[in-house]
Amino acid sequence: MKFEGRDVISIRDFSKEEILHILDVAEKMMPIAKGEKKSSLLNGYIMASLFFEPSTRTRLSFEAAMKRLGGGVIGFSQPGTTSMQKGESLADTIRTAESYCDVIVMRHPQEGSARMAAKFARVPVINGGDGAGHHPTQCLLDLFTIRMGKGKIEGNVVALLGDLKYGRTVHSLAYALALFGVDMIFISPKELQMPKEVVEECREMGVNIEIKNDIEDLSSVDVLYVTRIQKERFPDPEEYKKVAGSYRIDKETLKKAKEDMIIMHPLPRVDEISPEIDETKNAVYFKQTFNGVPVRMALLALVLGAIE
Repeated sequence: MKFEGRDVISIRDFSKEEILHILDVAEKMMPIAKGEKKSSLLNGYIMASLFFEPSTRTRLSFEAAMKRLGGGVIGFSQPGTTSMQKGESLADTIRTAESYCDVIVMRHPQEGSARMAAKFARVPVINGGDGAGHHPTQCLLDLFTIRMGKGKIEGNVVALLGDLKYGRTVHSLAYALALFGVDMIFISPKELQMPKEVVEECREMGVNIEIKNDIEDLSSVDVLYVTRIQKERFPDPEEYKKVAGSYRIDKETLKKAKEDMIIMHPLPRVDEISPEIDETKNAVYFKQTFNGVPVRMALLALVLGAIE
C-alpha cells in the first residue's frame, strides 16, 4: 500500500485493506490526539486549509491534527478575503497555495472541485467536502467510530436516517459500508431518498438494502446514523419546507431500539436529535466529532510520507 503523495478525493479511491490500515494508524494516534503524548512527526510540514464553505468540525479537527503532530497551518475560512473576490480562478488559487505548503485540505461548494484541484496541485489534496459530492475523511471517521463503538464494522445493521438525497456524508458511507458487507436501512422522506444509483450499486455489492419512510421499527438496528435536512442544498425553499422536521430522535424512540444501539450524527444538528439523548449511553456523536482528529492525523502522516 502506497499512501505518500496520494490525493484523498473520494472513499472510492481506497480499497478495504487501505481503509483498515488508515483506521489502524488512527487508533495508534489516539494518545497524541488526546494530548497524552507529544509528537513532532510532522515538524517542518505546512498544511494549507482552504475553506470556501462554512465548517466547524472538519476545519478545526484538521488544524488540530496537523498541530498535534508538530506541523504548521496556513489558510482561510472566509473566501471573501482572498483574491477570488478579484476574479482569480480556483486553479490559480490552488497553484498559489501549493507554493507555500506540503498538503492542501479544501472544502468547496462545487461538486467535483476537489478532483479538479488535484489536477493542478503538485502536493496532495485532501477533500474536506465538495458540495453534495464526497466527504471521504468524514466517512473514515464514521467507520472508525463504528469500529470503536461496536468492536467491528462487519456484522452490524446500519440505518441511515434523514436527508439521503443531498447528504454527501451518507453517499460516501453507504458505499464504504457495502465494501464491508454491511446490511443497511435507508430511512428518509420520499422526496429525500437515497439516489437510485447508490442503492443499486450497494445491492450489486451483495448487501441487503431496505428502504423506509418511518422510524417505527428500529429493533434490528445496531447503528443509527442521523443526518439533518440540509436547507442549503435545496434549490427550492418550498421543497425544504415540506420535509423540515420530518424526524426527531428522543427517548421514546429508544424504547423501540436495541439497548446497545449507538446513535451517530456528522453534525451540526438542528432539531433531529433531542438534547435529552446526549447523556444516554447510546449517543456517540460527540465522540465521533473527536475521532476526526486521530483519523485526520493518520491521513496527513500517511500522504506526507511520515509513516507507512
